[in-house]
Parts: sequence; structure tokens; C-alpha cells
Amino acid sequence: MERIVEQTLLYDFYGELLTDHQKAIYEDVVFNDLSLSEVAEMQGISRQGVHDLVRRCDKILTGYEEKLHLIQRFRQTRQSVEEMYRIVMEYSASKDETLLPEITRLYHQVLDEI
Repeated sequence: MERIVEQTLLYDFYGELLTDHQKAIYEDVVFNDLSLSEVAEMQGISRQGVHDLVRRCDKILTGYEEKLHLIQRFRQTRQSVEEMYRIVMEYSASKDETLLPEITRLYHQVLDEI
């Protein structure tokens, strides 16, 4: 499961940098859960060719993350925002709660943007 989550994040952040051919095959294998043989038959290439292309795409996407660190930054930002929200909620419980709806709205806005 962890591998699928990681592949999904990598693809979400860097998938547009793959060629259309790479994207089509990668999506069929990773996201559409088609077998290598099914994809090979649909694409008119060998099963080994599909396997190699998926591994190459994984390596390419991982390489982008190693250079750009966008996913790492995303995770750090998300963690910081969640921690900020927790602290604000604790403060709001004992202080001025009229600010709570605005804080909650801003929290969700930031999370939607990242």
C-alpha cells in the first residue's frame, strides 16, 4: 500500500513531465491495475517492455523528487498547518471562540491549495 501511495504522489507532482506514451502505460499498470500482459497486448509491445517502462518511469519520477523535493516540502507544509490548527483549536477552547469559524475556513483553504 505504501508503494502505491508513493507512486501516486510522485505521479501527481511530476507525471506531466513524462511522455504521453509513458503516462498511458504507467497509468494502466499502476492506477488502472491492468496486468503487464494486458497493457503489452493493448500497446503492441512485449510484457518485458511494459515492465521496463514502468520501472524506468518510477526511476524518472523518483529522480525528480530527489532533485526538487516538492513532495517533501508538501508533507512538511501539511504537517505544519495541521499542527498550527491543533494549537489554534486548543487556544480557542479557552479564549475568544468568535475567531474559530474564520480560523477553520483558513485552515481548509490552505489545505486545498497545497
